[in-house]
Amino acid sequence: MSALPAPERGCGWGLGGDLRAEPRGASRTRAGGRWCFRDRRRALTRSVIPGTRAGRTRRVCCCLDGEVRFLTEDRRMPKKAKPTGTGKEEGSAPCKQLKMEATGGPSSALNFESPGDLFESLISPMKTETFFREFWEKQPLLLQRDDPAVATYYQSLFRLSDLKSLCSRGMYYGRDVNVCRCVNGKKKVLNKDGKVHFLQLRKDFDQKRATIQFHQPQRFKDELWRIQEKLECYFGSLVGSNVYITPAGSQGLPPHYDDVEVFILQLEGEKHWRLYHPTVPLAREYSVESEDRIGRPALEFTLKPGDVLYFPRGTIHQADTPPGLAHSTHVTISTYQNNSWGDFLLDTISGLVFDTAKEDLEFRTGIPRQLLLQVDATAVATRRLSGFLRTLADRLEGTKELLSADMKKDFVMNRLPPYYMGDQAELSTPGGRLPRLDSTVRLQFKDHTVLTVGPDQDQSDETQEKMVYIYHSLKNRRETHMMGNEETESHGLRFPLSHMDALKQIWGHSAISVKDLKLTTDEEKENLVLSLWTECLIQVV
Repeated sequence: MSALPAPERGCGWGLGGDLRAEPRGASRTRAGGRWCFRDRRRALTRSVIPGTRAGRTRRVCCCLDGEVRFLTEDRRMPKKAKPTGTGKEEGSAPCKQLKMEATGGPSSALNFESPGDLFESLISPMKTETFFREFWEKQPLLLQRDDPAVATYYQSLFRLSDLKSLCSRGMYYGRDVNVCRCVNGKKKVLNKDGKVHFLQLRKDFDQKRATIQFHQPQRFKDELWRIQEKLECYFGSLVGSNVYITPAGSQGLPPHYDDVEVFILQLEGEKHWRLYHPTVPLAREYSVESEDRIGRPALEFTLKPGDVLYFPRGTIHQADTPPGLAHSTHVTISTYQNNSWGDFLLDTISGLVFDTAKEDLEFRTGIPRQLLLQVDATAVATRRLSGFLRTLADRLEGTKELLSADMKKDFVMNRLPPYYMGDQAELSTPGGRLPRLDSTVRLQFKDHTVLTVGPDQDQSDETQEKMVYIYHSLKNRRETHMMGNEETESHGLRFPLSHMDALKQIWGHSAISVKDLKLTTDEEKENLVLSLWTECLIQVV
């Protein structure tokens, strides 16, 4: 193994690949005084994550410069929990022994013990600390491997031959499959209407030398579901994927850059890549770039089965399958779309302004007459806004509230459910002993839950009080993951704000006695844990 010298600080950028067939961004709209994030799922559909283990590595290259209260409501807040009664019934519900991780086929290339272990094995032999210090959002990382076991595992993730059985399940052009080719620096879309027929797809592939782009294969391929679910736990961000299959001597997409962090796994054949310096580092949108503008490639190489490539968003890239060789198949795994500090600020600032305006008279005074008619901002308006921002900053530094609401909810509503080879309903069916006051409980599926604070939507604006909301992804549907036009449901619980300390105790301890929870009455303690148990979020130990 060899590595290029460590890059200079601030000199990073990214490398790239066939990431997207078309730009799919996220739009924001104002609703009820808060920012709503819409359709962030589908756009995260094209990036790649390489899985690897520490094995024989031919080359490591880096760089260019460079919340009983139930909820199963469609896009609505959870209902308040109804009283759970005295809880005098004896016995326990049947306990299901769930096998969370099932294996089969080629194995041992990745470590699924924990999200962190998985990521470390994906970028092995690169150390995680080194990756985030020197490469993440800065510059590309190329891992060229010579490990037959890793190559065999990668090939099992998706093959050209898988398309026939997938088409028989009812795939549609545009939604599931795109057919395209790069002609004279532009993308030519060759999609037909309606359902995809394998014979026609193969004809376009063989005769028109078209690239087949398969959207979100984790909906159907179990091992990709397994990988991406762990990665969503690791990053705390949506993780999508696309598969690209390109015949020999052909190119699917023109030079372009994306708005996602990309990991590429080469599955079948070889792919020739050209990477260019970014014109928009850490770009927030997809864009095609002309050959005239991007100049000569800064890095050029060929990926073979088992190889891995990472590059930051904004990296300009194009890739083709060399002539005279077999077709190329690679999967792109992408993450961190609209997940920047700017996005987090947009998510938190509206709630902060709303809360401050309830307490600060200055925030409720009217703006000057005809201010909205002015062409340019007035000095008075700019000065007042600057003062308000300083007030918000001071308030922010003195608060410990969980600030983000929409981003957290959006993530947990749209992410993959836990990987489970069996009836998915079993994941959301409580089992084991019922929690009592003398029980010790522990949280489960912590990586699939988020806590946030928000107004009680069952009350009028004049009497709104804050509530603690718990959202989880145990009932999410794998089949709609990252499909932006599909309706999603939110699942979870809500509790009075007075329950926050007790919830933090459960979230912060590996196990805790119910009687030790920071609530006023024993009834409150029992009701809290029973509500969480009914949602399968805790178990009795």
